[in-house]
Amino acid sequence: MTIFAFPPSAFIPVVIGLFGLGTGYFVWGGQALSGYPKPTSEVEKTMGMWAIWMPGFMQFITGVYIIVGLTWFQVFSTPGAKSISPFYMVGLAFTAYGVHWFAMGHRRFISSSAQPDAWMALAFLILSVLGIVVFVAVPDIPVALVFVGLALIYLTESPTRFGFFPGGGRLVGLWQALTGIWLLYLTWAFTLNLTLNMHVWV
Repeated sequence: MTIFAFPPSAFIPVVIGLFGLGTGYFVWGGQALSGYPKPTSEVEKTMGMWAIWMPGFMQFITGVYIIVGLTWFQVFSTPGAKSISPFYMVGLAFTAYGVHWFAMGHRRFISSSAQPDAWMALAFLILSVLGIVVFVAVPDIPVALVFVGLALIYLTESPTRFGFFPGGGRLVGLWQALTGIWLLYLTWAFTLNLTLNMHVWV
């Protein structure tokens, strides 16, 4: 029986998911916050396509890559270690958020109702709080701040979709835009640290 062993890798592909989600939040949050461009059927389809391919596909492929690397090939963990490390949470989050952006992007592309997103937001609020708990405990405060931003988005989106907070759409857009800025900072930080051996705060 042949057993293949792969060496550990420091190049965990988090920047792919971070950049994809950051771009998605710039596109969706920017429109919700500024009102530009005005919603038309053509604009809604374009918004849907951006959601599917950037925060959707880029997060999903990152999450699957990390989970496979952790479980099948064990290139992102220390052999024999009792804990797989917080990257298990990263793989869960990128995969789940990626699929959720597929659904939201498709929903927007075909102009179907956004009301059921009220229930979806509750589940993703719980997932976001789990991310905060994991990364505060590690501790990795810069990544924990991403999950704080996500939690604020879903904490606002759920009552907005339920109709309890009629003006919540712009506030969701604000949280998305601010979280998008932080995600792009982390994209820079992780990339500079890995490519140029810098020591940017992450």
